[in-house]
Amino acid sequence: MSGHIARAGIVGTAQSRYRTHRPDVHYAELVQQTAFDVLADAGMTIDDIDAIVFAMAPTDFVGITDVDKWAIGAIGGAGKPFMRVQLGGATGVAAAQAGYFHAASGEFDNVLVIGADKVAETPDGQHVLSLMFDPFYERESGLNTITMAALHAEMHMRKYGTTTEHLDQVAIRAWRRAQRNPHAHLSGILEPADLAVSPLIATPLRRYDVCPRSTGAAGVIISSERAIARDQRDAAWVTGVGAIANSVFIGDRTGADADLNYADWGELRLAADQAYAQAGITDPASQLDVVEIYAPFTICEVSGVEALGLCAPGEGGPALARGDFDTGAAVEVNPSGGTLCANPIAVTGLVRVCDAAAQLLNRAGDMQKARAQRAVATAVGGTFQFQSVMVMDRQPQED
Repeated sequence: MSGHIARAGIVGTAQSRYRTHRPDVHYAELVQQTAFDVLADAGMTIDDIDAIVFAMAPTDFVGITDVDKWAIGAIGGAGKPFMRVQLGGATGVAAAQAGYFHAASGEFDNVLVIGADKVAETPDGQHVLSLMFDPFYERESGLNTITMAALHAEMHMRKYGTTTEHLDQVAIRAWRRAQRNPHAHLSGILEPADLAVSPLIATPLRRYDVCPRSTGAAGVIISSERAIARDQRDAAWVTGVGAIANSVFIGDRTGADADLNYADWGELRLAADQAYAQAGITDPASQLDVVEIYAPFTICEVSGVEALGLCAPGEGGPALARGDFDTGAAVEVNPSGGTLCANPIAVTGLVRVCDAAAQLLNRAGDMQKARAQRAVATAVGGTFQFQSVMVMDRQPQED
């Protein structure tokens, strides 16, 4: 990379408390409350915002078509440049990347990236999610987002020897860490015996291997280098972004001829390679402090730490079970509890960005890692074929 590097950073973050239902607010009010909170965190008013990027996955969960249009007025977006980003589960990080490009371009000083979801408004979220599968070849085979994750888990186990005990430890540690997270939907102390008797959802995944359906909102404000210097704001600087899209067909990602095998998260590895190269990261295990992985199933956290280069392929399960990425480790993975403890699908990736940026801004409260200097946030969507990565630093990248 040559010439001046476009710089922009996150100067404010906010999240709602995640629950199954929020009958006290309608969708626009949910977004509005979080917009007020993120503006307050950044010390801004809506008049300081030059453009808005709205994170909204399929609106079927909410039951209102193009629900982002309803929220524009509620968040002060009337008359401002406005765009919606939709990339399934990967929407949140994709929207943050879009906000970064807006600010880094120099066209806008302050960009609000915000969104919300009410996943439990529909009685059957799997019916909505299963619409991504091919109606002729895949949908009638029993594929849904849980069985596709179970297939990934089975393939990873057969290839590397990952065990259900490894997955159990991922869930136990996620719930424990989430006790420090005031926004978490689920948290508490789990014992191996609790997991052993929990309902089997799809072999080998049991109840605690699977994320909840959450309602909530999240937002960040991304400012240009010019605005950060002018207003003397603290920032979590965006220094690398990457994204990959693969085929939706799971069958095309299995077998000897597959470019990327469904047993691994090769797509995340490629997206991370892009972001790492921009950020100057050559050894992520020694150069990162905090990583927030969008892992809606326990197996995804295992695959995620491997794909991000935090450990060797096949070592993710044992490493997580040992606590190699717990509080106090050189690299802390999902100190918030992660997606296993809150999953408002349209903004789950944006939640990862919020939590990672808050670490660098020293605003993570009880979840704070001391002296965190560099963080990564990821998001995944579809049949795990969409992967997005964002690297953030305490200091702006040098030319």
